[in-house]
Amino acid sequence: MTGTAFSPTFKLLATVIVGGCAAWFAQLWARGTLGSTVSIGTGWFIAGLALMAWTWWCILSSRTRIDTHGLHQRWIWDKAMPFNDLAYAKLIHVRGLGWLIAPRLYVRTLDGKFTVFYGATPALIAEFVRLSAELRGFRQM
Repeated sequence: MTGTAFSPTFKLLATVIVGGCAAWFAQLWARGTLGSTVSIGTGWFIAGLALMAWTWWCILSSRTRIDTHGLHQRWIWDKAMPFNDLAYAKLIHVRGLGWLIAPRLYVRTLDGKFTVFYGATPALIAEFVRLSAELRGFRQM
């Protein structure tokens, strides 16, 4: 099962924020407020915009996958969690605000390491719920 990690509304909000910052930078540059050459301050502004743009692209393209081996998510760095290592799983979901706050599955390994996987599609969220319940039942045996 594969689905998008973030909702269309969240993607739109991220696009507006990053686009607004880029437009603001372009406006400052066009007015000459930043100077005629690239200074250290301008360089930091450009570096910040580059980081925002990279995060924005990752939000737009991020996908979460559940297969026979485990959980996987394409993100700023790819995340993976094999089922064999799972000790705990909990769905964190703000009811009614899933369009803005991405539902996430918090998972922890037997060694105590944790990872968070985001999911925005109803099928993926249902699978998160099923996985949490199944793991809870398995660990109580």
